[in-house]
Amino acid sequence: MPLLVPPAPAPALRTVLTALGSPTAVSEARTPSLRSAQGPAAPELPLPVHVLDRITPEGAGRTRLAGWRFLIRSGDRALAAAETRLTPDGWAFSHFFEGPYIASTELALRQADLMQQTYQPRLLSVPELYMLTLWLHADTTADGATGVPAPTDLLVPLAPAPPGIAAHRPHRVADLLPVLTTRLTPAPPLMGSPA
Repeated sequence: MPLLVPPAPAPALRTVLTALGSPTAVSEARTPSLRSAQGPAAPELPLPVHVLDRITPEGAGRTRLAGWRFLIRSGDRALAAAETRLTPDGWAFSHFFEGPYIASTELALRQADLMQQTYQPRLLSVPELYMLTLWLHADTTADGATGVPAPTDLLVPLAPAPPGIAAHRPHRVADLLPVLTTRLTPAPPLMGSPA
């Protein structure tokens, strides 16, 4: 089943196109592959980036939209990503970047595209664990900028994943959140040790 990618806000896309068209923005970017790209580069696959601020024992706490991420493709591969953020004046270009999450995101999207069920792809960041996941939301008609992970949604940890959590293995939210909760809960002090 194909993924149903939510549409990015038009102003967010415009800021990325403007940055790609700016020799200054591209030359000052810390992305060697984007600076050395042969041929035109174009944004594609806009994904809303949500941040999971808190995990409760009952499941997902609050999530907030942090921005939209676009993969920047030149030829047959993604070279970098562009991130936008919402400001009081509207959507603004934030930065270009590259690194392992670019290829990992592409791989996770290809794997998800082969699943039997249709999903709406999003990114979910868990800053406390330095973890980024592909969030496959089952409600494909939902506004991509809002919501919390439903227990039956899937989370696919992107590489590099935290130790003990397999990258690129889909987990139901109801199964993965208890593991993350355990990781985020401080261990009680050992008896006799200073507090």
